[in-house]
Amino acid sequence: MILNTDGLKPIYVQIAEWLENEILNGHFESDEKVYSQYQLAEMFTINPATAAKGLNILADENILYKKRGLGMFVTKNAKEIILAKRKGQTLKHLIFEMVHEAQTLQINEAELLEMIHVAIQEIKGDGK
Repeated sequence: MILNTDGLKPIYVQIAEWLENEILNGHFESDEKVYSQYQLAEMFTINPATAAKGLNILADENILYKKRGLGMFVTKNAKEIILAKRKGQTLKHLIFEMVHEAQTLQINEAELLEMIHVAIQEIKGDGK
């Protein structure tokens, strides 16, 4: 992953989201230790305090837990927490923006739903 240092999203948030993706993709399982703040700092060439802030976001959301002296570990229900958060926040926000843009472009509901259907088929690889 390459961090976007010119964007609006803080680096520590990007680190947290990257770790969430690693968990969702099965690179870290329940009760498995994740990278330390120093490992993350080295991987992404950032300040360890910035990396720690990203880890702490996930700890505050009960996605990670701390074992004193050992580091941060993935909670048992981390995937479910991440999925619920993204459905409730990220996806809802993206859908709102899409619907708003469709209205601006005078795309009606039927056209928008057809566009969504086509996109789903393309992602599935059906091409229908």
